[in-house]
Amino acid sequence: MKKLEKKIYPVLNMHCAGCANNVERTVNALPGVEKGAVNLASNTLSIEFDRAVLSPEVLQSAVHKAGYELIIEEENAVEIQEKEQQKRYHTLKMKTLWAWVFVIPMLLLSMVFMHMQYVNEIMLILALPVILIFGNSFYINAWKQLKLGRSNMDTLVALSTSIAFLFSVFNTFFPEFWINRGLKPHVYYEAATVIIAFVLLGKLLEERAKGNTSSAIRKLMGLQPKTARILKDGKEETVLISLLKTNDLISVHPGEQIPVDGTVDEGSSFVDESMITGEPIAAEKKSGDQVLAGTINQKGAFVLKAAKVGKETVLANIIKMVQEAQGTKAPVQRIVDRITGIFVPVVLSISVLTFIIWMLFGGMDYFSHALLSAVSVLVIACPCALGLATPTALMVGIGKGASHHILIKDAVALEQMRKVNAVVVDKTGTLTEGHPTVSSWLWERKEEKQDKEILLAAELKSEHPLASAIVNELQLRKVAPASVSSFESITGKGIQIIYEERVYWAGNDKLLTEFQASVSSLSQEMIEKFQKEGKSIVYFGQENTLLSVIAISDKVKPTSIDAVRTLRDMGIKVYMLTGDGEATASAVATELGISDYKAETLPEDKENFVKELQAQGRVVAMVGDGINDSQALARADVSIAMGKGTDIAMDVAMITLITSDLLLLPKAFVLSRQTVRLIHQNLFWAFIYNLIGIPLAAGLLYPIYGLLLNPMLASAAMAFSSVSVVLNSLSLNWKKL
Repeated sequence: MKKLEKKIYPVLNMHCAGCANNVERTVNALPGVEKGAVNLASNTLSIEFDRAVLSPEVLQSAVHKAGYELIIEEENAVEIQEKEQQKRYHTLKMKTLWAWVFVIPMLLLSMVFMHMQYVNEIMLILALPVILIFGNSFYINAWKQLKLGRSNMDTLVALSTSIAFLFSVFNTFFPEFWINRGLKPHVYYEAATVIIAFVLLGKLLEERAKGNTSSAIRKLMGLQPKTARILKDGKEETVLISLLKTNDLISVHPGEQIPVDGTVDEGSSFVDESMITGEPIAAEKKSGDQVLAGTINQKGAFVLKAAKVGKETVLANIIKMVQEAQGTKAPVQRIVDRITGIFVPVVLSISVLTFIIWMLFGGMDYFSHALLSAVSVLVIACPCALGLATPTALMVGIGKGASHHILIKDAVALEQMRKVNAVVVDKTGTLTEGHPTVSSWLWERKEEKQDKEILLAAELKSEHPLASAIVNELQLRKVAPASVSSFESITGKGIQIIYEERVYWAGNDKLLTEFQASVSSLSQEMIEKFQKEGKSIVYFGQENTLLSVIAISDKVKPTSIDAVRTLRDMGIKVYMLTGDGEATASAVATELGISDYKAETLPEDKENFVKELQAQGRVVAMVGDGINDSQALARADVSIAMGKGTDIAMDVAMITLITSDLLLLPKAFVLSRQTVRLIHQNLFWAFIYNLIGIPLAAGLLYPIYGLLLNPMLASAAMAFSSVSVVLNSLSLNWKKL
């Protein structure tokens, strides 16, 4: 069985959607590659491959042969990419500036001093640096693609400008060829060079705007300190973060960012965790408490013992999740990819056809018109606008989500969320605070110390949120756990242990029924009272004898009521599922304003409930935080985990709400709708631009109005079309969630 590895590698030297398609095709043709996807907006390759078949070095070599560069270094790959992109941006800036220095006097010569002696020769001299130096990358890249039998935007620019330039050179040195045929020997040096100048300017603006789409990632990375103070033999030594290892002792001073995940070993302080958890109030940290990388230490100083370092920290995983999500493709993007894959060959065909039609209907008298129209078609066509429409919107949307503590794992989830019309929510830890406390304790027989010790031993092994309440209560009472011989978790019901060859159990009323234990009338009255108050009930017994009834209260979050109301106002039906009894479920549902709920649900019941809603034609989002929610999360159309829940729920879920604030849920739906609306806007304008621009450039209006599009205007339109798409995507940053 092959073991697939998933990686994100930065790609350099991509200029357009055609480049992205070329890299993608090259990568996916390699043996050992399961799936490769290129994101033009972030200049990254997201790839799943079998390292036993394909090495990163072979992958890098294949991409290099295709005319691009791949950064395969694991450490500081993003920093290397940023440095290279800044270098490229500076080079592009200088080329653009110098191109216009030569183009502006050429425009004056062609428009004002066109009758001056040797004007054509002077324009030729001015055009040469623009063609050979400032625009040389278009011709070099076009040649590389031609050798591979491929094409991209560089092909269109190189072909159009070289045709205009060579035609002008011919007319400069052999004007009599046209004069003898009764035609004027026009030159188009200004058109060829203005095309290059405008395309360079457009690329410069596009690079600058694209840089802003990854601002969320840069902000997250800014939370990662570069160095740490490690304690060795009682002395502090500053080392790079990459050199830290598990169990290292690290000194953290007031005002510093915490470098790794770990536990406080010495000292105490208050730590601002708002960038990770969203909680505005600094959390007190003392010996044994967990601290996270990227959070900020406030007043006190302490020593922490490293538990997770480097790529294992919570912050590093958040950054990785956002990067992977930004590299994924929405379903609509796959259609666009197919279009951009054939875009350049189709445009080349239209250009040739335009020239032929002009010559057929106009003859040699219209040769200049035919040439200019063919060139204009090549110049005005813009695959970049189509290629950038979806990824830029997704990058901004996913980045904005991350800055609002909404982690989106893939683009499919973001696009799917807008269709959701039913939300299924788990109660404990999702709608409630998730900090349950024991409010009442009823003993069916005389309370014995050994019973508490057995119960503590059992609950210490349980991962259920209610178990922590019992553990905390017993530990406060200074109870020590008994030594038990076996432990079994009974999914959806509770736990069972063996102590001194006797079976003890703790769980819900399903487990009570299973062991056929009876409840006294007095306890039954109290249980009904507790359930009406919305409290959860845990039964503790030995074989068929009930020993104790424990009432646990878990307050409903104040934001849950607002979140449910907001979702309802958005036209989304909310359902509540819980393993609690009917009375408790009814009380909580009433408090939250939820009319549809289901009590006493097992994990398979939750999954079946989601399936039932789907069978009714509903698009379902499941929100949960525990292991018992993982089946339903996997079944739902969109799965959402609460970040303070278990790792398995977060692994299964498509979206993670990092904080415990359920108001993030309606915000996630708003973000989905905003982002998808933006994608559709971008695609509409990109398609419309090409659908209108190409026929206009071909001369469609010439027979009716005598209008012919100048290649210079065509190049300006092409240059700013992709910029407008990126700027439209960036507008999402200013929209309210």
